Amino acid sequence: MAVAVPAQAAPPGSASPAVPAPATVEEARLDRAVPQELLRRGGFDTVAPAFARSLARAGSYRQAEKAVAGHGAALWQRAVDRAQGRGPLAGDLSRDDDRPLYWARLAMLRELRLWQPSFGLGGTERAGLLDRLERSSRGQDSLRFPGGHGKGKGLKRILMTGFDPFTLDRDIRISNPSGATALALDGTVIRTAEGPARVEAAVFPVRWADFADGTVERALRPVLPKVDLFTTVSQGRPGRFDIERTNGAWRGGFGDNDNVSRLETVPVSDQATQPQWTSSTLPAAAVAAAPTGRFPVYDNTSVTEIPAGGTAPVDRPGGPTPGSTARAGGGGNYLSNEIAYRATLLRDRLGLDLPGGHVHTPVLAFGAGNTTELTDPVFVQNRLDIIAQVKEIIRVAAEAEE
Repeated sequence: MAVAVPAQAAPPGSASPAVPAPATVEEARLDRAVPQELLRRGGFDTVAPAFARSLARAGSYRQAEKAVAGHGAALWQRAVDRAQGRGPLAGDLSRDDDRPLYWARLAMLRELRLWQPSFGLGGTERAGLLDRLERSSRGQDSLRFPGGHGKGKGLKRILMTGFDPFTLDRDIRISNPSGATALALDGTVIRTAEGPARVEAAVFPVRWADFADGTVERALRPVLPKVDLFTTVSQGRPGRFDIERTNGAWRGGFGDNDNVSRLETVPVSDQATQPQWTSSTLPAAAVAAAPTGRFPVYDNTSVTEIPAGGTAPVDRPGGPTPGSTARAGGGGNYLSNEIAYRATLLRDRLGLDLPGGHVHTPVLAFGAGNTTELTDPVFVQNRLDIIAQVKEIIRVAAEAEE
């Protein structure tokens, strides 16, 4: 499942020295005090320096590729181990915190972007290394289940995805409970009434360009035919979970983590056959009715559409009407809607009869009055409760889909 990259760059000395690529808007936030404190207090402040030393020792593209793949995979596994209680706890942030992984990855990406090797490294080669680092450090190229297909073999296979923190210019302390849940559940087994269910998880960036480049499809296409259930997860509304029934083919323009805005139809392959809407096949009513945790769970059927023959958007509580044009799915028109749209469209295009859809978690809130501290007991408990409830939602869905 590794990304294909060029077999080799030009040999040392045969090309001009590599020109570093500029750091991105997202990476530039690393220079602020909060990210540096999160790295220190999470015990991940040594990750990027160790990676930089490994890059400095690389005398060829092959050696650089090996360093990138190894350090990226090690970062993901380190974050998963930390979240699941394995190994010593470095730093004083709670184990459920997803933010050290996010900032450590950005620090590694910036090191790679600014790296000037002794051998020639073109823009395409550097982009291949950056992509490899992104995928390996997000768990996207390690979505593997033991054995073959799970049905009838005593082990259900469940795929779950989360997201990076976002809206960081509003509050740079932000954590994303969907990413924290991915770390907490990756590789774990959930006990259901029908037997064990193995969860494999990955996280995705909050960037429009990555989605347009097909990062979701590259990660999910090899594994989707092998699973019994999938759910994309993101942070949604305050105080509630939502099982989103319908996803729309529209980008609403909200700025991403690079402060880029997109207002357009979701760009996918074969746009001539692209539907305006895709549907969840999760057992939404059963999940909403089950006692899964402290937050209420809603079976959300609402969308915003331009009706057939119309020109103005209209809210539809009961879902889209025939021939309408999407302006927002139940989960809105940001990247949470888009990952659900892409995953369910991929399911349909692969001809899979498979339960899958999107779960929105509550907004992860700090304790009352906390406007400066990186963490507090209420913040930690809220995140732990959300993680536990996502796990229970998955369990109920896995049982109900029979």
